[in-house]
Amino acid sequence: MTWRFDYRRWDGTQNSAIDDTDAILEQLTEDLLNSSDLQDALQRMVNRGWETPDGERVEGLRELLQRLREERQDQLERGNLGGAYQDIADELQEVLTEERLGIDKLEGDARQSGDQRRQEVTDQVATERRMQLDLMPADLAGQVRSLQNYDFVSSEAREHFEQLMEKLREEVAKTYFDQMSEAMSSMDPETLERMRNAYDALNRMIEQREAGEDLDPTFENFMENFGDLFPGNPSNLDELLEQLAAQMAAAQAMWNSMSPEQRAQLQGLAESLLEDMDLRWQVDRLAGNLQKAFPDAGWQQRYRFSGDDPMGMGEATDAASRLRDLDELEAYLRSANSPATLSEVDLDKVARTLGEDAARSVDRLAKLAQQLKEAGLIDQREGRFELTPKGIRRMGQQALSDLFDQLGKDRVGNHRTTWTGTGHDREETTKPYEFGDPFNLDLSRTVHNAVRRAGSGLPVKLTPEDFEVIETEALTRSATVLLLDLSMSMPMRGNFVPAKKMALALQTLIASRFPRDYLGLVVFSELAREIEAEDLPTVSWDYVYGTNLQHALILARKMLAHQQGTKQIILVTDGEPTAHLIPDASGLGHEPFFMYPPLPETLEVTLAEVMRCTKAGITINTFLLDPDRGLQGFIEQVARINKGRTFATSPDELGDYVLVDFLRHKTTVRGGRRRAV
Repeated sequence: MTWRFDYRRWDGTQNSAIDDTDAILEQLTEDLLNSSDLQDALQRMVNRGWETPDGERVEGLRELLQRLREERQDQLERGNLGGAYQDIADELQEVLTEERLGIDKLEGDARQSGDQRRQEVTDQVATERRMQLDLMPADLAGQVRSLQNYDFVSSEAREHFEQLMEKLREEVAKTYFDQMSEAMSSMDPETLERMRNAYDALNRMIEQREAGEDLDPTFENFMENFGDLFPGNPSNLDELLEQLAAQMAAAQAMWNSMSPEQRAQLQGLAESLLEDMDLRWQVDRLAGNLQKAFPDAGWQQRYRFSGDDPMGMGEATDAASRLRDLDELEAYLRSANSPATLSEVDLDKVARTLGEDAARSVDRLAKLAQQLKEAGLIDQREGRFELTPKGIRRMGQQALSDLFDQLGKDRVGNHRTTWTGTGHDREETTKPYEFGDPFNLDLSRTVHNAVRRAGSGLPVKLTPEDFEVIETEALTRSATVLLLDLSMSMPMRGNFVPAKKMALALQTLIASRFPRDYLGLVVFSELAREIEAEDLPTVSWDYVYGTNLQHALILARKMLAHQQGTKQIILVTDGEPTAHLIPDASGLGHEPFFMYPPLPETLEVTLAEVMRCTKAGITINTFLLDPDRGLQGFIEQVARINKGRTFATSPDELGDYVLVDFLRHKTTVRGGRRRAV
C-alpha cells in the first residue's frame, strides 16, 4: 500500500480538537454520582462547561450568560442618544451663524464699494434673508426644510449645509435600511427610483401573500432585479422579511429609547428626509406590514443608554439592534433545558455578539449528548438519556483509576494464593520440580540444568533432577456483599458521592480483574434492597429517616448463603442503627420501625443478625465515615462478635481504604506456608 499525505495551509476551518469523550465522561461522572440523574448531570455540565485535553475551555451557559450581561452593559454605556439631537442642532446653528456672517460681509462689501444702488439692493436682500432666518421653526425638521428652500448668501454656509444633508441622509439610510446605506449614499435619482420600486414590490408581495394571492413578482424575480440592495443574502421571502423586521424594530427601539422631545425632533427630521427622498410612504407602509407579520420582533423595546459620547441615529440603531440580539440570545440560553435545544441557536449571531470562541463553545455544548451517544456511552429511550453498559463500565474504570492514582506508589498486593483454586496465573519465577507440582516445565531452565550437570559430555540426557517448573499461583475465589448506607445523613455530611464512587470502583475492580469473584450490592436506609451493578451510577439517597442495618445484614447473609470461597460483608455507614423490622398488621410480613435515639431493641436485633452472619462464616469489615460516639460503641460490639476489621476514615480516603483492604485481605501460600500479600 502506498500512503499519500497532503499538506495545506491552516485556514482556521480545520477541526484539530482532541477527542475529549473520556474527559467529558470523567467530569460528567461527578455530577451523575451526586444528582443520580443523567439528564440533570448533562444539564449541569452544559451550565458549567469543561476543559478539553488540549487545554481549550468550553464555556458553559453560566459563563456565556455572564458575558452577555457584560456586553449588554457595555452597549448601554457606549453612548448617549441625546448627543445625536445636540450634534445636529449645533451643526445647524453653525450653518446659520456662517450665513449671518455672510450676510454681514455682503453688506460691508456693498458699503465699501460706494455704489448707492448696489448698497440699496444689498440692504433689501440682507433684510429679507435675516427675516427668513429669524422666522425659521424651532424644531430640527422645520429648520432643515426651511434651509432646503433657502437661497444662501454665503457659499461657505451653503456647502456646509449640503455636507450636513448628505450626512443626515446617510444616517437615515443606516437607521432604516442598514447595509443599504452605502447603496443610497449617492442619492442620485436613479438609485432613489430603484429604491422606491423595490419597496413597492416588496410591499405588494407581503400584501398578496396575506391575501392568499400569487406573488407578483416572485421572490426569485425580486432578488434578480433588486438583490444588490439587500445584501443580507436571504434565501427566501421569509428570511428577507425577518431581516428587514429586525432592522426596523431596532430603529423603533432607538426612537422609543429617546426622551419625548428628542424623539419628536429627530423622528420628525428623519421623516422629513424620507419624504424628501419620496420614500416615506413606502417605508411607513412596509413598517406596518412587518409589524403585522412579526409582532414579537421587539417593536415596543426601549433601552436606557447612559454613556457620555454622542451617538448618531444610525449608530444608535446599530446599538439597539445589537442589544436586541443580546436579549434574544440570553433568553434562548436561559431556556435551554438540554444540549439538544442548543442546536437551534444561530451560531452566526453568537459569533457576532460574543466572538468565535463563544460560538465554538455553544456548538460543543449542543453536541455534548450526541458525542456521548456516538461513543456508545449513553442512549436515549422515551425522550430521556440513560447510561449504556459500556458507559457504566467506563465510569467504573475511571473511578477505579482515580482511586489507584491516589494510592501513589503503595503496593497493594495481587489477590493471589498458591493452594488449589479455581484458576491459575503464570509467574516469571521457576523452581525445582517436586512430586505433586503441576508439570509446567520451563524448557530453557531444564535443558540448562542438564547441560550444566553433564559438563562437556554428549549426548545430554535429562533426569528428574534437571526438571524446573514454572511457578503458578492459583486465584482464590471470594464472595463479597457491599452494604451502602443511603440514609439522609450521607449526603448531608458529604459522604454520599465518595461512597458511590468507591462502590463503582470496587465493582469494576472485581468485574475486570477477578471475574470469578462474586459481588452483591445492598443499599439501605429505612429498608434495605438489593441493586444491580448498572444501578450504581444513578442510585440516590432515600428521603426517609432510618438506618436499618438489621435488614441489610439479613439480605447480605441470604445472598452469600450459596456462594463459594471466602465470604465477607463490607459495610459503609455514617450512623448507628436507628430502625429494624417488626411484624406488620397482617402478621404475614414485616415493616420498618424507626426511633432516634435508637431503642435498645434495635441494637439487640441488629447484633443478633451479626451473630448469624458470624456463624455462617461471614466476615464483616466496617468503614466508618465521620463516626459519632454512639456509632463507634456499636461497631466495637460488632467487631468483638465477628472479629472483622474496623476502619474510621474520611470521605476522601474511603475508596483507598476499601480497595486496599479488599486486595490485602487475601493471603498467598508457598511451600505450605501462608504469606500475607
